[in-house]
Formats: sequence, structure tokens, C-alpha cells
Amino acid sequence: MVDAPPPPSSVLMTADTVGGVFSYAIELAAALAERGVRTSLATMGGPLSAPQREAPGRVPGLAVFESSFRLEWMDDPWDDVARAGDWLLELEERVRPDVVHLNGYAHGALGFRAPKLVVAHSCVLSWWTAVLGGEAPPQYDRYRREVARGLAAASAVVAPTQAMLDALVRHHGALAPSRGARAVVIPNAADPDRFAPGPKDEVIVAVGRLWDQAKNIAALGEVAPRLPWPIQVAGSDVHPGGGSRPIPSLEHLGVLSPAGVAAALARASIYAHPARYEPFGLSVLEAALSGCALVLGDIPSLREVWRDAALYVDPGDTEALRRALKALIDDPARRQEMASRARARAFEFSPRRMARSYLHLYGELLRGSSRTRRSPSREAPHAAAAAPVGGE
Repeated sequence: MVDAPPPPSSVLMTADTVGGVFSYAIELAAALAERGVRTSLATMGGPLSAPQREAPGRVPGLAVFESSFRLEWMDDPWDDVARAGDWLLELEERVRPDVVHLNGYAHGALGFRAPKLVVAHSCVLSWWTAVLGGEAPPQYDRYRREVARGLAAASAVVAPTQAMLDALVRHHGALAPSRGARAVVIPNAADPDRFAPGPKDEVIVAVGRLWDQAKNIAALGEVAPRLPWPIQVAGSDVHPGGGSRPIPSLEHLGVLSPAGVAAALARASIYAHPARYEPFGLSVLEAALSGCALVLGDIPSLREVWRDAALYVDPGDTEALRRALKALIDDPARRQEMASRARARAFEFSPRRMARSYLHLYGELLRGSSRTRRSPSREAPHAAAAAPVGGE
């Protein structure tokens, strides 16, 4: 009988710096650290922002390796994606992880020595269908191929909701069941110690990139002049391709630090997220922990996560959005009831639960791997580009 391998002691994880994946990665790394697992975090997509540079300091043993390689969903990224792949393989040789945890698709096809999983946080094809309608145009054919290759080569594929996992299968096909690859739903999480209700103001808050049509912040801009409370929005209005897209009817808080976001949510009475596309919605979870009543886009993933703990509106119906927000403004008792429901539901998405699920999956991957564990004393190739930033 072959003994089961010990649980992993180290993970190499990727993250992009553009959206919520970075926050997810920090949250997971912190929860893994509590279980004695060290994380090496390889960032791509652009330089770390000032708030992002603050986050690793709260995670014991975390090493951050920073790059600015373009991401697979960006315009003409493939030279950068290839260079990033070489960099990740060098990083694996340097840090000797037990598991490679990829928060993107294309690099799933790389020949890592450690078992690898791919986590599906979003997808251009499903984004296109949900936000713009129809199929993504031929310019994304290369993206289709690269995503399919990455998924096919992964030992496991994870999504934060069943809705996102179903979208992957719909747009990219079955996830290699003949190889025994696993498809798993592991919800995201947020630390309840960092988000708590405060004295509530008569204000509605939203968090999201103003330029991302999936977040549908523009709908809030349409209804804001017809509401008695102001709508404040935290997030960038600068598109990655260049140019600023402010919405004059909203009060712009700018890009906030994690503490700044927590403070804004603590005093908000209502959180509005009329999203057209949202595979999970980490900002919604943070708002719920902060005691906000939730008004959300009526899409399968948000229904799956929040059930009866939110009000739902058709993302394309701004009048329905206005009515839902006005109804909560006018009815304090209902507003408090919905906030209490949301907060109770939010506690089910704890970082410790998320970490347990990932550790269980990591262990299964290690048991299924035929590779020989490598000695940490073995000399690794020189990786000059892989200088860490941050640390303990």
C-alpha cells in the first residue's frame, strides 16, 4: 500500500493586478498560512498599486514576485503570455512548490513539474455573451484555443460558482473527464475581521471599475439623479487601454486601499451591484459583511451565492433598479432585515472554509501525481527576473 503524501507545504500561485483576483489570492494565502502553507505569488498585468503593495504585509511567509506581462484577455498579449510562461517555469525551479495554482488559463498548458490546477475567475467568451450578447468575434479565436489547451492540461479546474463552471463547459467544452481531471466549485471568501458594520449614513455605495461594462456602473449613473441619497463609487475610471471614463452623477471615491474600502462599506446603508456578468462578486461579499442591504443584478451566479439575502433587478432595466433602491431607502425596517440576511449569509464564505477546500484538493492532486518530490536543497537555475517584493 502506498502512503498518502503529506499535505502541501508550499504553493506557487499566479494573480493579476487588474481586478479582484489579487484580493482573492491574498485572502487565500493568508488562510493557507494559518495552516502552515507558504505561498509564492507571481503577479502579472501591470505594476502593483500602492494599496496592493500594502496587502502582503499581513500574510506570514508570503513572497510576491512582480511582473508587468500582459494578460491573456488583453489586446495582442501572446508574446507577453509566452514570456510570462518562461518566467513562471523559472519561478517553479526557484521556489520548489508542491502545487502550482494558476488563476488564469493559458499557462495551464505549461510543463510544470508540480501538479497544477486552473481557477476560472472569469472568461472573455462568457463575458461577451453576458455583456454584449452573441458569440465573441474571430479576433478571440487564439484566446479560445489557448484557454482550451490550458483547461485540457490541468489536473483540476476550480470555479467560485456552479454558474461559472457551467459557463466554462458551455464555451470551452468538457473538462477532460477521460483523464480524470476534476471540476470543483470552491466559493471565494472574505475575512470577517476586516469588514464590520459601522454607524450607517444615508448613502449607497458601489465598488468596481467604471469602464467595465460587466459591472454596469453606468446604470447607477442613470438613476442617481432620481434618488434622494447619493451614490458613491470606489474604483478606477481609467481604462487599461487608456482614457478616463468618469460618470458625473456619481460621487467618485477613487481607488481606495483595502482599509478605505472597508470604511466606505461600513458606513453605507445599501450596496448596489447591478452586474451583467459576475462569476462570484467579492465586493458584494465584503459589503454584506459590512452590514449593507444588497441590490444586485439578476444573474445566475449572484442568485446562487445570495439566494434570498438580496434584492435582484434586471441589469438592463434602470427603472427597476431605481425602484429597488428607492424601496429600501423608504423602508428602514426592510433595509435592516435585508442587511441582516446578507450578513448572515456572508459568514458562510469564510477564508478558513475556502482554505480547507483548497487544501483538500491540493492533497488529492498530490496523491494523484506520479512525480517524485524534489529536495529543497537542489540547485535551481538562475531566475534574475524573479526578484520578490514584500515578504513576511
